[in-house]
Amino acid sequence: MKLCEIYDKIDAVVPKRLSDEYIAAYGGHDNSGILIDCGKEIAGAVFSLDFSLGALESARRSGKNLIVTHHPAIFYPVANLRVTDPLGRRLLLAAENGISVISMHLNVDCAVGGTDEQLARAIGGSGELPPEEKVSEGGYGRIFSVPAQSFAQLCAHIRAELHTQRLFAYGDGADTVDKAASFCGAGADAAAIARARQAGAQVLVSADIKHNILCDALECGLKVVQLTHYASENYGFKILYKKLCGGLGVPCEYHEDEFLL
Repeated sequence: MKLCEIYDKIDAVVPKRLSDEYIAAYGGHDNSGILIDCGKEIAGAVFSLDFSLGALESARRSGKNLIVTHHPAIFYPVANLRVTDPLGRRLLLAAENGISVISMHLNVDCAVGGTDEQLARAIGGSGELPPEEKVSEGGYGRIFSVPAQSFAQLCAHIRAELHTQRLFAYGDGADTVDKAASFCGAGADAAAIARARQAGAQVLVSADIKHNILCDALECGLKVVQLTHYASENYGFKILYKKLCGGLGVPCEYHEDEFLL
């Protein structure tokens, strides 16, 4: 199977144009697509949220020569390749072992059924979950109802559903909540707080929340659940893997860097 054929199958489900649309409308930076092409027929694929040493070892050990990531293997231009540098080491290992890489970043965040939507569903959202920042198909950021429960119960549910222990909860655990706002990855900003408050959400769920944003959210009366970036997106990326793996025409497996959960 040729690399471009596999990429076309992936792009049909989570098209890169969604990333382009999002950046054109809302700003930001991305680098999705075929990022490493070693020119070999693809014998198998490893899906991994990150282009990590663990993913490379999984591919090498199992004889697979493609890694499909969410986070771009190369995000910004690289000035040099050195084995003593973490990124340089990974890129050199991929090239030395003939391992190509496809990365699908903002298009996976924004896609219908993508990582942002799946985070909302993991928290307890159901039915239609329209995004706050829309693109032609899907978008980013959700505000939605959840079953009425204590904040402590909601946190326990999130922890169990995402299989994570690294969760910071800010707020009185005994208070009842029934509406949440979620932004996968590092997307919580001042605009997110404003939208959550306007829509009547009591809880903001995201990752990598800057200190000033956290302080503002708490002072506005919002409770906050801060996840690891990995936990906020691995859940949805694994669902996407299950959707894609049967139709790519090559053996596939999923790699988890569990220490980041």
